[in-house]
Amino acid sequence: MATPRSVTLERLAYTLAAPVLAVAPNLYPDSPVNQVVQLAGAAGIGGWVLAGKSDEPGAGRKILRWTPLVLAAAVDVAAKNTVGWGPYGMDGLLAAGWAALGLLVLPYSRHTRRRHRPALAAPVPQPAPVEIPEPVAPPTVDDGADLLTREVRMLWENAGMPGRTHVVKATRHPGQRHDMTILLRASETGRPITGLTPEIVAASFAVPSSDVVLSEVAIQPGRQGGPGWMEAHITPDANQRRRTKPTDQEKWTDKVASPKGGAPGSELVHTTRDNERGVTFYRARMADPTDTPRIDLAKVCRGLALPDDDSRVFVLVEGAEFLISVFDTPPLSPTFPATRELLTPDAKTGMYVCGFSITGQPVHNFVFQHDKNAAKHGLVLGVTRGGKTQFFAVTMVAESNAGQIVWLSSCFKDEKTTALGEYIDRQGISPIYMARQLRAAKALCEIRAEMPWAHDGKPHDYKPGDPRCPYKQLNVYADEFMTASQDPEYGEFIQADGDALTVMGLKYGIGFNPAGQSPFAHNGFSTEMKDNLRQNSRPVIFNMGSPGATRKAAEGTMENAYDVPTIPARYAPKEGSAIERAMAGEAEPENGVSTGGVAVVVLDNGRAVLMKALYVDFDTDLADLFPSEVNRLTDHEISELEKRGLWFDWSEPEPRPGEFWPEPEEDDDGDGKPRRRGGGGKGGGGRGSKSARRAEPKVTSPRQALEAIKSLTDA
Repeated sequence: MATPRSVTLERLAYTLAAPVLAVAPNLYPDSPVNQVVQLAGAAGIGGWVLAGKSDEPGAGRKILRWTPLVLAAAVDVAAKNTVGWGPYGMDGLLAAGWAALGLLVLPYSRHTRRRHRPALAAPVPQPAPVEIPEPVAPPTVDDGADLLTREVRMLWENAGMPGRTHVVKATRHPGQRHDMTILLRASETGRPITGLTPEIVAASFAVPSSDVVLSEVAIQPGRQGGPGWMEAHITPDANQRRRTKPTDQEKWTDKVASPKGGAPGSELVHTTRDNERGVTFYRARMADPTDTPRIDLAKVCRGLALPDDDSRVFVLVEGAEFLISVFDTPPLSPTFPATRELLTPDAKTGMYVCGFSITGQPVHNFVFQHDKNAAKHGLVLGVTRGGKTQFFAVTMVAESNAGQIVWLSSCFKDEKTTALGEYIDRQGISPIYMARQLRAAKALCEIRAEMPWAHDGKPHDYKPGDPRCPYKQLNVYADEFMTASQDPEYGEFIQADGDALTVMGLKYGIGFNPAGQSPFAHNGFSTEMKDNLRQNSRPVIFNMGSPGATRKAAEGTMENAYDVPTIPARYAPKEGSAIERAMAGEAEPENGVSTGGVAVVVLDNGRAVLMKALYVDFDTDLADLFPSEVNRLTDHEISELEKRGLWFDWSEPEPRPGEFWPEPEEDDDGDGKPRRRGGGGKGGGGRGSKSARRAEPKVTSPRQALEAIKSLTDA
């Protein structure tokens, strides 16, 4: 066996150090070598003392470790104190004996090893192997589990029983090779399952974590539930198909109902296809019926891979449910011609068809309020060429067919209004005409309030459809009311009489139908007027110039701020990619179609519906739509208006003396020059300055005070 290197080095050290111990003290008594050897001996003596005082085992080995140093110091001191080499060469003999003792004893190589390990040079006895008993697994109770459950239990046990759980049962999904559901319970009774995540389960079965879903277990007869139970759904096969060919339900859940989707928290009820109408319906509802749908239509379309253009995709919200309609072609681009049948109101309810909605349903309006036993107002808004006058024709035909009287005034001359004038009682143009019309209608309220009914000779409030009523319903139309109410000459009279007519007209069978481009107070629609119009009509809002303006106008006429559908500027289905056309330098396709006639109708419950109004062709004879005879006022009403000086040709360009302002008076100096001043007269103030012409209303309530402040246009 080879001698260990440590033993060889130690023997070499003893052999070289022995001559030094014998020669150095005799030849060089003051050499530093002697001092080093003596200090090493002192250290060895200190090690003896510490080893002797220690209570730990192994003190003898420690003393042997320090012995060579102590003996070397003793040899050095003896050689230094003897004369010469000492008797019989004693110094050399002591040094040789010290080296021989070190070569044989080898204290450092033999006694510094830990745990009594022998030196490598010595043969090491090999201990006999100890047989370690194999751990005995707890006895497994045979619960009659099927082969799949037993295999899953093996995989689960190999994974270290994740979450300290036990597999109760494994069920394979029908028609799937790897998909299954495993039922887990806590290994310790009464302990909830904690620390179990989809990633841990996925690692146990070598599937992606996205293919694992953990769910709670409901309590069932014969089986417990609660926090100590859990189900793990492992579906790698289904998810692979879901990623490549998802169904509509899966696509909705993943892309639409997710927290970042277009309708978070919703669930798809069903999808319906109507081939005849060319439309696909997606009906959905909120998972929590107390939630309000928050729908981003563009996100929904992108999630379902649908064309996200407003002319073909629409949403209808009703409570917690909503319907998304996807049309093959814009549903409101066709023209729906007006017919006598559609525009003949029901004699009992007063309802008639004024247009069709995006879903092809007829949209109804009324010529009187059957449930309120009163006439009706009307509010039509929209920018120029948006379809207001067309809608006027639709409503006027329906009212005429119901036997009602129609008056129409407008600020500017228009071909359509002139054509309508042939089939209604009165029609005219200019602000002064509108002021006279409203003043006469206001006076009719006083006249009808005193008209006796034939059956009892007493006056009564208007009752639509009652044959005993001595007068017919009157519908007063004011086109471009916003512009007329801001006229410097007659605007104040138009606005004041319009406010009065909306308040008092319904009970006397007089409805007011203004049209304009804004429903707000600073544009002529006072709060009082707007509230009365909104509550006693179905407001119709055509394109207001932008989706934001249309939505604002609609919300201004709604009792509650429901979602307002968007009216696109033009019907322009997307063709190709705008990015590719930009890169190629190609022009955008000019395939837009006007959205004229498309309007938002605010129904009685405050819900806004998008519709296309019926189309009245003014290039044809309108006699087929209107009744053969024009409905007019009774002789009694005309006579009473003539007595008040309000029944004449309202188209006269100049006001009659004293009609709106008092007649001019001469100056006090008698020079005969006319001087206009305010005061007196049922027509209002003077005609001098604008402030002098303004009527001075009597303020008796906070509302009237607020309206008076709003009317201070020259403050």
